[in-house]
Amino acid sequence: MAADTAAATAHKTEFMSVSDAPFQPKSVVKNIRAQRGDAMRCKGPKQETILRMLENNMEVAEYPDKLVVYGGIGKAARNWESYHAIVESLKNLENDETLVVQSGMPVAVFQTHELAPRVVMATTNFVRPTWEQFYDLQDKNLTIFAQYTAAPWEYIGTQGVIQGTFETLRSVGNLHFGGSLVGRLLVCAGMGGMGGNQPRAMTMLGGVSICADPDVRIIQRRIDAGYCDVLAESLDHAFELARAAQSEGKPLGISVVANAVEIFEYCLENGIKPDIVTEMTPAHDPLAYIPIGYTPDEAEEFRKADRDKYIFTSRESMVRQLTAENKLYDLGVAVFEYGNQIRREAEHGGHADAYHIPGFVAAYLRPLFLEGRGPFRWTCTSGDPADLARLDDLVLELFPDDDIVTRWIRLARQHVPIEALPARVCYLGFGQRKKFGLAVNGLIRKGEVKGPVAFSRDNLDSGSIINPTFESENMPDGSDVISDWPYLNGLLNAASMCDLIAIQANYAMGDSVHTGVTMIADGTEIADYRLKAALTVDSGIGVVRHAQAGYDRAREVANTVGPKEGLSIPLWWTRQATFGPDDEQ
Repeated sequence: MAADTAAATAHKTEFMSVSDAPFQPKSVVKNIRAQRGDAMRCKGPKQETILRMLENNMEVAEYPDKLVVYGGIGKAARNWESYHAIVESLKNLENDETLVVQSGMPVAVFQTHELAPRVVMATTNFVRPTWEQFYDLQDKNLTIFAQYTAAPWEYIGTQGVIQGTFETLRSVGNLHFGGSLVGRLLVCAGMGGMGGNQPRAMTMLGGVSICADPDVRIIQRRIDAGYCDVLAESLDHAFELARAAQSEGKPLGISVVANAVEIFEYCLENGIKPDIVTEMTPAHDPLAYIPIGYTPDEAEEFRKADRDKYIFTSRESMVRQLTAENKLYDLGVAVFEYGNQIRREAEHGGHADAYHIPGFVAAYLRPLFLEGRGPFRWTCTSGDPADLARLDDLVLELFPDDDIVTRWIRLARQHVPIEALPARVCYLGFGQRKKFGLAVNGLIRKGEVKGPVAFSRDNLDSGSIINPTFESENMPDGSDVISDWPYLNGLLNAASMCDLIAIQANYAMGDSVHTGVTMIADGTEIADYRLKAALTVDSGIGVVRHAQAGYDRAREVANTVGPKEGLSIPLWWTRQATFGPDDEQ
């Protein structure tokens, strides 16, 4: 990468001022790949690991030339000058220094100490948020859109959310279809970096799916990666293929070039009643969403010509889409929003009954959060698939009686392709993450795994996010909008010596605040010390958050697992009492 970083800012010199905005890219790098092997470019394994995570983001990015990783506009760095400066700073960062990144731009390096985070960052945080304000600030080169794992360099490709989709659909099957999705049909939309996992998750459960997207290039990318089986010629052809597969009880992932509005209205117009309906279009961002009647190229020209009108038109299309979904829901179809804020944006577009369908967390996935489970993941920065295989074996060895974990690992090994650096997502819970992390560090120390291994998670985790129209929707105590919890999560991560900590906001995702974190196993004894704390607090605060909200299962986990993991439980929890506003105890 040395030649690629010729334009980088030198270590500890003054970074370019935002007053120079807007920047013009000086050196756009194509085909970035994360470095593999044991050659080090940095002054310590943690800096090298973080650099490889950044490069891995770019290797699997949807639009790498624009630094867009996924989700329409989620970026890894503010611009190419910033990207090069980050790379150069990581290469020169000492083991007692911390790099500070503000919305994708490196702004300072401080001397801290060896147990401090190597990188801290904050992204997309601003007051009185609106889309119009965000784009104005972005145009002035003052911010970027963080998405969940793009800005903190934790994205691992389409597989990053696939277990969440799998577990959500499995819960749908348990609640509505007697525990099996064989012969059942999922109709969905959105084949981008996140949405492209939907067909594979459904086929892993034995079912059939049809997933629409207006961009054939995006569809082909998912087919090439192994997340979808076939591209249908038309909507008629797609449903013909689906009926044939259903009748034979065979799993099949079908894609079709169509808009989300088209496929849902097609079902209504033709009397088709799918078993499950959801979608992962980029509805969180009305500028990334493609409205009905536009091709991707036409949409791009429309955006450039009149941004405000485009946003208005997108919301009109979302109203129409959600109206169709609501009608399918009233027909008895299992319809739910899969976290892309279609309900919220349709409400902004004037929909009178935008929250008629449920959100997936409150309806299907939250029981896992009560145990501190969530989309925990590990990345083998050696690049060696043998490291990933050994860690899969380790999970099965450590947790043989955990059906959620063992079922997933066995299926993932068979069905989930490696996209860049070998990585895995797995819903390990409170206590399990620490046990696994320490065991991984031990394998690196013994040479069974080359390492280092980076532990991270999606920000959709047990205690790392507040979003009243998504992750924290319908909390039993009414605390949907309380944002103390992700801040506490970030503070605990800092206190526990995590290696990278990010505090972010996705206002497009429903006025949310969330944290990102990376924790590194490098085989050293000091890594044991850090991982023991870091992997405890990061999931433990999620158990506390849900116990505080009144969930009995979370209180049970806090009271039984907590003491073994170094979590002290206040006496009033054991009584399951709730202090009122006038209590002075």
